[in-house]
Amino acid sequence: MPYQYHLQSNDDLVTPYQEVRAGFVALALERNRKATPFVEQARALKIRVSQIERPQDLLQMRDIRPTLLAASGVSDKAAGHLQEQDKVDAIEGLIQNFLEPAGENFVEELVYRFLLTRGDTLGGSMRNVGGILAERKFARYIISALTLSNTSYKWLDKNSKTWLNQPDDDTDIELRLRGLSWNLEGRNRTFIYNVNVPIVRKNIDICLFGCRQNEIEKNIISNPDIYIALGELKGGIDPAGADEHWKTANSALARIRTAFDQHSLQPYTFFVGSAIEKSMAEEIWHQLNSGILTNAANLTQPDQVASLCAWFIQL
Repeated sequence: MPYQYHLQSNDDLVTPYQEVRAGFVALALERNRKATPFVEQARALKIRVSQIERPQDLLQMRDIRPTLLAASGVSDKAAGHLQEQDKVDAIEGLIQNFLEPAGENFVEELVYRFLLTRGDTLGGSMRNVGGILAERKFARYIISALTLSNTSYKWLDKNSKTWLNQPDDDTDIELRLRGLSWNLEGRNRTFIYNVNVPIVRKNIDICLFGCRQNEIEKNIISNPDIYIALGELKGGIDPAGADEHWKTANSALARIRTAFDQHSLQPYTFFVGSAIEKSMAEEIWHQLNSGILTNAANLTQPDQVASLCAWFIQL
């Protein structure tokens, strides 16, 4: 069985404390990276409004209206549903209720209010940052496995939604990558993140298809015969949420097996997670030994993920 190349017991799946600590540090660094543009915007806002003498003058500064709306507590999404007068009313409410009472410190109050709303925005985007980091890490291991086997690939740019040729320099390619496609020993394979699988009626983290990248269309995705492997990838590192992540993944994997079994098909299923506690590891190990799961790895253990990805590209 493929998991036996990198796992000898359920203990190998358990996330070590030092990796939990390193994971929290990585999340903190990513949070700071994402916060940098907001801090710079706040600095620019302070300089821009320092020219005015009273809060009411802000109503004439139409060029910074989106920023003033943010300081008013209006999110970018909500702003798209407001009429122009609604936006003016929101800014006037900010001025009357918070900036004018702040007196000569109204500029600082405005900056604080702006950062408060942007902090909310950052908090929302950070909820899935563990998943984003996990996707980047897994993609890098797949690319390394392909490079090691001297296999060229195409990659799906999630921004332009187009398939691009393998670059000469693949530095940071994982930041924009949503999928990869290759041909190894005559087998065309394409993997894509986050596919809504019709017969499962659920979004699956990782799907491996037995076709070229230019054949990936809605009618192909609806064909259960095209699926080679499906996997769940959970990047959350907090031990407190580990069990919930596994329950979600395990439920999704069970639905996959049930749905494909109705078509007399048994694609490979696998699980990769960052936070794996002892009880989870025992359950995953049991499923591996029983043939329920085909493969599994702890994302914080490089040897395990490299072994799983070497198996993955050979399917």
